[in-house]
Parts: sequence; structure tokens; C-alpha cells
Amino acid sequence: MPSWWIYPVILSFVLSLLLCDWARALGRKFGFIDEPRVARKKHKGGVSTLGGIAIYIAISIVLIGVLLFSDGLTAGAMQNMHFVGYLLGGLILMIGGLVDDKFNLRARYSIVFPIVAALVAAGFGIGVSKITNPLGGFFEVGAMLSFGITFVWLLGMTYVTKLLDGLDGLSSGVSSIAGLMMGALALSVAFYQPDSALLAFIMVAGFLGYLVWNWSPAGIYYGEAGSTFVGYSIGVLAVIGGGKFATALLVMAVPLFDILFVLWDRYKNDMPLFAGDRRHLHFRLRDLGLSTRSIVLIYYAVALIFGLTTLVFSSWQKLLVLGILFIVMLFAIFTIQKCQNK
Repeated sequence: MPSWWIYPVILSFVLSLLLCDWARALGRKFGFIDEPRVARKKHKGGVSTLGGIAIYIAISIVLIGVLLFSDGLTAGAMQNMHFVGYLLGGLILMIGGLVDDKFNLRARYSIVFPIVAALVAAGFGIGVSKITNPLGGFFEVGAMLSFGITFVWLLGMTYVTKLLDGLDGLSSGVSSIAGLMMGALALSVAFYQPDSALLAFIMVAGFLGYLVWNWSPAGIYYGEAGSTFVGYSIGVLAVIGGGKFATALLVMAVPLFDILFVLWDRYKNDMPLFAGDRRHLHFRLRDLGLSTRSIVLIYYAVALIFGLTTLVFSSWQKLLVLGILFIVMLFAIFTIQKCQNK
């Protein structure tokens, strides 16, 4: 790992840290604040929702700087157009997030921005050329199929972090672990993609700068912009970083499975699929009496443990671990539901 990497990584963290402080005041000044107007929100209110803007600006400045003054991000498979697509898609999420936070858009309208962002990223060439066969070898992927897979993947990851953003420090911390694991995998002998690793560490540094302010009790929130941008970033990293889907899935498996279970539960009870409520696992644990910090640390531990498995397991073993985790999640949710019904 080149010694000069430390500078853009530290710069990403420091910029995010400082910009989040600025965004706290700016959010209060212009009315971008979160008020606990619904039952699932427990904070006291008046917290700025411009954290996502700060993260986006910090990461964008550092990426543009590295692209201008070195080939550290483009020495491998990644190209300048990929970063243009990533940053343009992020900008769309920033605009959509600000509009949503200001006017509280209905789900059918707010989803337009993540859809367009995913289309832009895929349109600028962010995609997969092959998919690992768990039994060995690869499946070649054509251009149209690549576009479709990338679009669905980015949209899905965007909503994983959006719906995970329910407790202070939860989404940003789990996303940071996902980025770190993909960065570590990119530096392994089996892959060795230093450009992908550098991108991962710059992203993670930006997330961590925000996490300092978002740790419970939070002094700033993502807002709609940040809650979507972080997942979108992890999704992009998994694609242009050499198809590290399994790594992202294992680290994000708990929130991903939780979302699927909640959607199924709402469907069974004839409820709006995307209505906000306290059915998510982290809210159920909170209602059982666990503190916010305890729940967040549990999520971190699970994400880290399963993320580390991606560094040593083969493809079919990762699928097996994912299946085991799915069964454990089912058992945990049913057990918690029983406890709540007593």
C-alpha cells in the first residue's frame, strides 16, 4: 500500500468532520432539521439533516483531487467516466434528498431520484463483466444484462442503508465496515486491486467523519440525501471494485434480511409496503429495552464477523454462511416477536 494514500484518506475524514460541523449550523439556519413527529422517532428534535451533503462534498473533493494529480484510482479497471457517473448519481441523490427533507415527498415520488442515480451510474459504464460461479470459474455477462444487474443492485443497496438509518450511528458504522472489508479484500493476494482499495478507504473515511457527529446522542443526521448516498456508494464500490457482491451482502446481510422480513410482514397485514413503522429489528430491540449504543455495537460485531469471513472463505462457502445467517435472522425475529407479545 503506497505511503501517500494516507493523505487523501485523512483529508476525506477531516473534511467530512469539519463539513458536518458546518452542516449542523446550516441545517438549523435554513430549516433542514429533523423533528420527532412520528412514534418511531425518539430523539428530542432540532437536529440538522445535512450530514449527507457534508459526506458527499468531502468524498467528491478528495476523489477529484486524486484523479487530477495521480493515477491512483485509474491504474486498473476503473476509468474517469466511472467516477463521473458515480459523482453525478450522488449529486442527483443530494438534490432529491434536499427536496424530500424540505417537502416530505411521498414514497412514489422520492424513489425517482435513486432510480435516476442508479441509471446514471450504470449509463456511465459502472457495471459487471463477469460473475463468479460458486462452483468455480466465471459467468460472462453481456452489456444489457450488466446494465440491468447494476441498476437493480445499486437501487437495492441504496434502500438498504436508507431503511437501516433508524438509530444513531447504525447505518454509517455498518457501511464503514462494509467499505473496510471490501478495501481489505482488494489488497489481498487473490485480488490485489489497489485502485479499488484506495476508493474504499476514501469512502470509509468520509463515513467515519460523519459518524463522529452521529454517534449517540447524534449531533447531526444523514437526511434523505445521506441515507441513500452511503448505500449507493457501497453498491458502486462493490461493482467497480471487481464484483465484490458477496462481501457487501455478508456485511449488510442483517439489515437486508430485516428489510425483506418487514416487507413480507407488512404485505401479510395488508399495510403499505414502504410506510415507516417500528417493525425493523433495531427498533424491536430498542423496544425490548436495549440501549441505542448496545444495539449499534451488536450490529457492528455481526457485520465485522461476517465481513471477515469474506477474506478467507471461497465463493460457495460465502453462500453457505449467507444461508446460515438468514436462518439465524428468522429465528431471532420470531423470538423477539414472541417476547414483545407477552
